Amino acid sequence: MTTPDALGAALPGNTHHTPGGALRRLPLPPSPPHRITSEAEALQAAQTLADEWRVDAAARDHERRLPWQEIERYTASGLGAITVPRAYGGLGASYETLAQVFVTLCAADPSLGQIPQNHFAVLQNLRDMGSEPQKRRWFADVLAGHRLGNAGPERKGRAAHVLEATARLSRDAEGGLRVSGTRFYSTGSAFAHWVPFRAQDEEGRIVQVWVRRDAPGVTVFDDWDSFGQRTTASGSVQLDQVQVQPEDVVPAWQFEATPSLSGPVSQLIQASIDAGIAQGALRDAVDFVRDKSRPWMDSGVARASDDPHLIHEVGQLQIEVDAAHAVLLEAARTLDALAAAAGGAVDEQASAQASVAVAEAKILTTEAALQAGEHLFALAGSSASRAAHRLDRHWRNARVHTLHDPVRWKYHLLGNYLLNGALPRRHQWN
Repeated sequence: MTTPDALGAALPGNTHHTPGGALRRLPLPPSPPHRITSEAEALQAAQTLADEWRVDAAARDHERRLPWQEIERYTASGLGAITVPRAYGGLGASYETLAQVFVTLCAADPSLGQIPQNHFAVLQNLRDMGSEPQKRRWFADVLAGHRLGNAGPERKGRAAHVLEATARLSRDAEGGLRVSGTRFYSTGSAFAHWVPFRAQDEEGRIVQVWVRRDAPGVTVFDDWDSFGQRTTASGSVQLDQVQVQPEDVVPAWQFEATPSLSGPVSQLIQASIDAGIAQGALRDAVDFVRDKSRPWMDSGVARASDDPHLIHEVGQLQIEVDAAHAVLLEAARTLDALAAAAGGAVDEQASAQASVAVAEAKILTTEAALQAGEHLFALAGSSASRAAHRLDRHWRNARVHTLHDPVRWKYHLLGNYLLNGALPRRHQWN
């Protein structure tokens, strides 16, 4: 029997969790995690977690079991703090290591592996936009075991486009700051200690507001009902006159014209998740063909794994998955080189180069994830479609996560840069 995650208790013997109302459960208070001291140790920690997560990944997806205990294990490992800069007491891990950590985790369970995406994207935002006191405080919090979520873009019924900030910051009768609004696509907020989000201040300017997950007026809803990435808890956050301290507001509007790596880093993480999905799907396809599939009657072989057509197709798919992974890591190394050359303050050309490099990776990882998730069944045969094997989760996860932002615009970004020298627009999706 699973632990109940939403309103009410699970029925005895019923492990399937249906999306519902407000989450009563709060994350455990932060506790100091293990301090990772090298990038090699970070990669090993990711592999150790991935080996654990893979065991129950299919069951978590089938039962829609929110991974409370797994997230605590992840935080205790110290992986959540690896990109905190050395100047603030962290490891200052490279973007290449960050990408590889996400690939490794998401090859095991991409829903669980996706949950920290906003944590690391917000850490990059903090590096690019935070004041020195904000950096010192929030980097220290992360080193102490705090998780960061995100109250994401609103749905179309409430916002015309994804960049529109529907939350509003205002003054109460006593002159204090309050924020109200609703947000959606809030991956990680259910498990977070801090929930940052975009809002408009009293003058209509864009700011980033940080609120505590357990603050009065903050409600996280367990209403993510997608057919893929089912346990990311990427649903709604409601903000009802939540008290905000002035030091918890980042003036994002002041940085709208400032080039940065925030967008490319966010996109690098998304591409890494897709690369992991592709690797996990291909791994399970190969295992199934080797251990469970029957050879086709005209093949003249005793084992499906000796079928020359399957051998060719597996080899071709492996090349596509490996190529996507290689370009992903090359894009990450490009970001590392640009950041090092600029000392952390990139110019317009460097920011554009980063976006272009990551766009190439995003195109290939998107296609590899979709190909691996769908072609799995052509390789493994009709028996692989049986519900007992739960292999459909690979395609469902690939199809849903690759919708994060339309890959057709990555082709446009790349071609327009090469043909016309057009610099990509700067936002979290580029």
